[in-house]
Amino acid sequence: MALSEKTDEEIATNVQQGDGESFGVLVERYERKLTRYARKFLSQGEDIQDLLQEVFIKSYVNIKSFDANRKFSSWIYRIAHNEFVNALKKKSRTPVLSFDLDVLFPHLAAPETADGEAEKKEVKHMLNRSLAKLPARYRETLVLHYFEEMGYEEIAEIMQVPMSTVGARLRRGKLFLRKVISQAEN
Repeated sequence: MALSEKTDEEIATNVQQGDGESFGVLVERYERKLTRYARKFLSQGEDIQDLLQEVFIKSYVNIKSFDANRKFSSWIYRIAHNEFVNALKKKSRTPVLSFDLDVLFPHLAAPETADGEAEKKEVKHMLNRSLAKLPARYRETLVLHYFEEMGYEEIAEIMQVPMSTVGARLRRGKLFLRKVISQAEN
């Protein structure tokens, strides 16, 4: 089977077994996706290419910790999430609280059956215009769901929060986004 026909998980397993050159295929598959994720999640101040290079270096160095029974995409997005959050922390130089009220008081997640494609398109359009104005936790959740088209379970795994938190952040993020947009229109 050609390397290009293998799944991400199969390629990662090859890398774990010593075929380091196969990692280049994973880089090719994820470079554009992670660049898009970084551009939407981070503000303009961070050097995205340097951060992506760190993500791929950490992925390669830690490939042995990848469990091939899980999705490679969730694993690499989790590494990217950590790098991007750390970049935001360094930039803000303000202490970040180590607890999250959404985790302490989880809400029931809204069913993942959104009001249809029309709502997704509307939210994507609003996001493109107002993304930088959103708090990072809502911005990231909205980007993963609407731009990276991930489900609640995968987002929860990447962000290491309960699925109910993902639902709550999506709802709150959309409300916050609407508020930002309505303020801009007035």
